[in-house]
Amino acid sequence: MTEGADRPKGSSLRPLRALVPYVRPYRSILILAIGALLLASVAQLALPVAVRYLIDAGLLAESASHIDRYFIALFAVAMAFGLFSALRFYLVTWLGERVVADIRNAVYRHVVRLDPTFFEITKTGEVLSRLTTDTTLIQSISGAGLSIALRATLNLFGAVVMLAITSPRLAGMILLLLPLVLVPIILIGRRVRTLSRASQDRVADSSGLAGETLNAIATVQAFTMEGLQSARFGESVQAAFQTAVRRIRVRALLTGMAILFIFGAITFVLWIGTKSVMAGEMSGGQLGQFLLYAIFAAAAAAGLSEMWGEVQRAAGAMERLIELLDSKPAIVAPRKPVALPETSLGRISLEKVTFRYPSRPETVAIDEFSLDVSSGETLAIVGPSGAGKSTLFQLLLRFYDPESGCIKVDGVDISQTAPEAVRARIGLVPQETIIFGTSARENIGYGRPGASDRDIEAAAEAAAADVFIRQLPDGFETFLGERGTRLSGGQRQRIAIARAILKDPPILLLDEATSSLDAESERVVQEALEHLMEGRTTIIIAHRLATVLKATRIVVMEHGKIVDIGSHDELVRRDSLYTRLAELQFGEGRLQ
Repeated sequence: MTEGADRPKGSSLRPLRALVPYVRPYRSILILAIGALLLASVAQLALPVAVRYLIDAGLLAESASHIDRYFIALFAVAMAFGLFSALRFYLVTWLGERVVADIRNAVYRHVVRLDPTFFEITKTGEVLSRLTTDTTLIQSISGAGLSIALRATLNLFGAVVMLAITSPRLAGMILLLLPLVLVPIILIGRRVRTLSRASQDRVADSSGLAGETLNAIATVQAFTMEGLQSARFGESVQAAFQTAVRRIRVRALLTGMAILFIFGAITFVLWIGTKSVMAGEMSGGQLGQFLLYAIFAAAAAAGLSEMWGEVQRAAGAMERLIELLDSKPAIVAPRKPVALPETSLGRISLEKVTFRYPSRPETVAIDEFSLDVSSGETLAIVGPSGAGKSTLFQLLLRFYDPESGCIKVDGVDISQTAPEAVRARIGLVPQETIIFGTSARENIGYGRPGASDRDIEAAAEAAAADVFIRQLPDGFETFLGERGTRLSGGQRQRIAIARAILKDPPILLLDEATSSLDAESERVVQEALEHLMEGRTTIIIAHRLATVLKATRIVVMEHGKIVDIGSHDELVRRDSLYTRLAELQFGEGRLQ
């Protein structure tokens, strides 16, 4: 999905059929819009007839007394045309805005339910590009663009029919010349479609690069990489610009050829018509009527040729959105999920679990891992970097399914129940806390949506977060900045702990929840966590000796396997891997 070359180019407008389910709920609006469109087109096509009678009858000397009547009729027709055109534009544009809003909602709802495997191989900027740029292109043809296309289509066919009624001979000449106009437009339009898709891919590349850089702006500036990143972004923007220029060049060629061929054909036919008037074969009013219909047909054809490029671009955009909507999450609930016990004891069992990350299939992350965690037990996991500690958390949260073996929570294989049911029983405090760009109250409230203000403030107090929150400019209502840029690392960690306290889950996963705190804050938060951990199953990825010493058991991991298990004293006496890790991490003098 991340490479434009991997996507099918397509040679038709079939992707636009995917718009039908989004239009169907608003078919009453669509029917009204089509009705207004028909009435506007009828009024417009009646204008040349009114002009003909004005010329042939109203302008004759013997009919001078009736000229006012013809002008009033002409104005009435023009007024009807304006009224129904305005109504048609409003209804179709409203429909386009509504459809695009629904598509954006559908895509976002789908994307946030995709599992981490999807995001391992897909740039966030690519997804954002599809949510914004591609849906905007859809909006261009499902709103005003659709209105223009429908009007031009009706006017073209209506004008051609009226041309045939006015002068079959001249109309026949136009129809003979029509293929010379349409064939080049269709052929060039296909080239526009290919270039439009390439242009959208390059824009997505630049969006992805910008998003990646801005999310790591502190690192970029710390390593003084602003110049390099600016150069890379400039190259990406330049590539998008060059692709867009090629698309614009072809679009300009398409527009110029369409206008040249259309008006060339009309000029030729009118030249023949003028000779017919001079020969007395048709009246001046008929030629005027034919001229207006020819202009209508030419304008409609030119409008359609212009819109054809937009439709091609929209088809390419819809193709990209369909790819996103067709992405299936690897982690889904079974058709008939097994219900977890109503009362959770917090028991966890891993039975011969083996797992490889989809993006690294050659490396075993968890290898034949078996472990039983009793209800209410506090388990510490230690091991060198890459041992598989964080991977265990990912598996317990069912962000991935194991390659073999099974994981049970409260006696139920989590692959047989809904992922949401499993995650509802687990509280997570990661080492790298995510803070959303909203208020402190809402950030803590993520732990339990719908929680009262009193519960949120109590959770903050238990996590020793209420003191610094109340010192913020607007207290709990203070905007914390995107990714919590207005907070220190320790403050962000206390917000995460408050979330876990508010959720009040039977199982806690703590990735050393106090690692970013100063000594005083750590003492306060550790007391809150110890109170929270009472009667709950807690698994801690431990980086500090104080955490290890309070664990019921310590699991030592290396290369995805359990290499030792026991209490701190037992493991130290064995002179095992744990001893070497502890000496490096905690200091030799503190082991006894």
